Amino acid sequence: MRVPALLLLTAFVSLGLACTQPQPPDANSSAPQKRYALTGTVKAVDKITHTATIEHNEVVGYMPPMTMDFEIREDWVWDDLVPGAEIRSELVVDNSNGKYWLEKIGISAAARPGQEPPPVNEKFAQIGKPVPDFSLTNQDAQKISIKDFVGKALAITFIYRECPLPEFCILMSRNFSDLAIQINADQTAREKIALLSISFDPARDTPAKLRQYGLGYLGKDAKDLGAWNLAVGSDAEVRKIADFFGLKYETDEEDKTQINHSLVTAVVDPEGKVTKIFTGNRWTPADLKRELEAVLPK
Repeated sequence: MRVPALLLLTAFVSLGLACTQPQPPDANSSAPQKRYALTGTVKAVDKITHTATIEHNEVVGYMPPMTMDFEIREDWVWDDLVPGAEIRSELVVDNSNGKYWLEKIGISAAARPGQEPPPVNEKFAQIGKPVPDFSLTNQDAQKISIKDFVGKALAITFIYRECPLPEFCILMSRNFSDLAIQINADQTAREKIALLSISFDPARDTPAKLRQYGLGYLGKDAKDLGAWNLAVGSDAEVRKIADFFGLKYETDEEDKTQINHSLVTAVVDPEGKVTKIFTGNRWTPADLKRELEAVLPK
């Protein structure tokens, strides 16, 4: 069903199925806006009205799962928002005027059934070697290289923004964002530790889109990414650094919007040398933090 106004939803019964009325925000709240995490699947898109029809999951503390139209005020999304895409966002409800919309959008392409990543390249041996220099552009449109991280413990991973697989890029970004929140809250740690996610989808992952992607993971109070950089470069530049770490990635021949890839996350010491490589996804933010802290001067 489509619901024309979020705050005017009423309970109804149709064909024996009941739709529960969402719980309204506290009318006595001094905050004019309420924010809720919202995830779901895009069913239709209307670029003219800047709305999308989304079959969403339960919005905890607000309303049950349903399908409804949402206004989206971020102009960058309209090239990527297509039916079938998975979306995570913040639902903003303005108590002062009854309007609602979505912010801090994250978009993942729909997974192809049976999609398999390429095998991990096990033949690399980079432990103890200096990371080759690179030229990338981060989420703030600033040029960065490995030299910018000298003196810090650095973690590097590889992602692409529209990856649909929850145990691949989505998990890598969740792990990095969870650790970034810890680092950003500790000024001493922020001066000593840095995180870098490198996109291997330069055609679609612009710096501005990577910024929105990262902020979406950090949550509603995030104003910047702090210790976490998300960066992109030319295909040749990204492949150079990916090859060094043994990462494999290739466009899916059956669906050009998707990229099959392995997973590699590396720890680099303050001198720019590799000290640890995690292949796959069986590591946690705590594991990564421990490895980063281990390479810092005592």
